[in-house]
Amino acid sequence: MKVLIIENEIYLAQSIAGKLGELGYHCDISSSIQDAFKGITYDVVLLSTNISGQDIYPVIEAYRDAVVILMVSYISNDTVSKPLSAGAKDYILKPFMIEELIRKIEHFQEFNRLKAANSTYERYLKQHFKGIKITQDIENLSPPLFISSNFQKYADLFAFEFAKANGKDLVYVSLEMPDAYTEIAKAPVNALIYISEFQTVKKADRKPLLDLIASRQVIVSSTDTIDIPDVEVIEIKSDNTFFEQGDILPIEDYVKYIVLNYQYKFPDTELSKKLGISRKSLWEKRKKYGIIKKK
Repeated sequence: MKVLIIENEIYLAQSIAGKLGELGYHCDISSSIQDAFKGITYDVVLLSTNISGQDIYPVIEAYRDAVVILMVSYISNDTVSKPLSAGAKDYILKPFMIEELIRKIEHFQEFNRLKAANSTYERYLKQHFKGIKITQDIENLSPPLFISSNFQKYADLFAFEFAKANGKDLVYVSLEMPDAYTEIAKAPVNALIYISEFQTVKKADRKPLLDLIASRQVIVSSTDTIDIPDVEVIEIKSDNTFFEQGDILPIEDYVKYIVLNYQYKFPDTELSKKLGISRKSLWEKRKKYGIIKKK
């Protein structure tokens, strides 16, 4: 990591550079504002605000992409408030412990890393959900919410949009995770928990899960029907009559798709054979999905 130290007290600048150097930082020193524009990209700029008669704002502007930490002898509008408004990230009061300075540097390192990661995830999700729209009135809904959807990504988009619209931190837990219940239990109290793969939980095993989430803000999604007494289920169905590129459908969705789209192309005997099921099972599938074959 490259650090530029702009300080006219040479002994102080050398002391900071020496201590940071021992920790693996590469440091350059400038004793004046004029000497600070080196044409080099720095990760961190430590900028003294008490360099007499020199304007620090061109430095803040020039190193806007770096973490500019002000080194101040006293706190005032001119030494702290105005420079922070101009783009500096933080300040530290002289004299200071080097450990406190390192803590601030590492804090902004982690902040920038998370900021870049978040930006990447947002771009990925935007592309992942491209072409999908949620028509439900999200603003008038409140957790707990149970979602039944024939495509997982529709339920996923609903959860992300609901969290964003309501300013909620979203915690994702898949019930296929071996430690799913533990992750749900340790989620922050005020967080919105998005729980997927509810269809994998057997009816006999649902009570512990429902007890666990009884007092939590949750969105629970399933790619199968949800039949829980006294629970309102929101159905989000895809109108697509084709497989979305890159999607792998659950077996039940695959069977439903084939029956809907090929039942008039093949007689039941051949269709059931292609699906690897009996004609009786095919009839039961139609009944389950509410599919009526017109003669």
